[in-house]
Amino acid sequence: MIYVFDAYGTLFDVDGAAREAASSDPTLTETWVELSADWRRKQLEYSWLRAITGDHADFWQVTSDALDWAAERHGASREQATRLLDLYRRLPAYPEVPAMLDRLRAAGGATAIFSNGSPLMLADATQSAGLSDRLDALLSVETAGRFKPSDEGYRIVTDHFGCEAAQITFVSSNGWDIYGATRFGFQTVWVNRAGLPVDRLPNTPRRILPDLTGLE
Repeated sequence: MIYVFDAYGTLFDVDGAAREAASSDPTLTETWVELSADWRRKQLEYSWLRAITGDHADFWQVTSDALDWAAERHGASREQATRLLDLYRRLPAYPEVPAMLDRLRAAGGATAIFSNGSPLMLADATQSAGLSDRLDALLSVETAGRFKPSDEGYRIVTDHFGCEAAQITFVSSNGWDIYGATRFGFQTVWVNRAGLPVDRLPNTPRRILPDLTGLE
């Protein structure tokens, strides 16, 4: 079995940077939740717009641009934005992730990340979270130069493993990513941490889990 995971919001807690910054900076106490939400929203919006128009930039640039917007909206200083961006390279993994990966690998499964994140971002995040030895591959859309949910992106996975799409179990917390991956032919698992409704789109997830604890 081949298990391929989205990174941000699936394995790594995207609120972790703002939460950690606020823990040592009282001026962020009242704003960090909204700032983090706007940062993530703009990060995704910019990736979609760049995918549609073909005006590609790597995900680190997209992440930085999104933070600039969110920081201006919420009155964060340049120094605070710099610290937030640095912390984004070291996002924490969700608590259940290490044991889940160990369990899948012990059962003979291959494990990999496929993400919009740049190769350096993914290497930094997995090393910081102690996941490097638990993953067989870190696959980035940068190979194709186009963000998910494009077919060109998902094809990176099947090309890497030399398999058919249906042989891949793809796991993501993002409904739009699940839509694209299911459309491409992956067996999909939506990690619905927020308890959201299923998106009103074709190609719905094959399975829905509240977190990664029960993945098998």
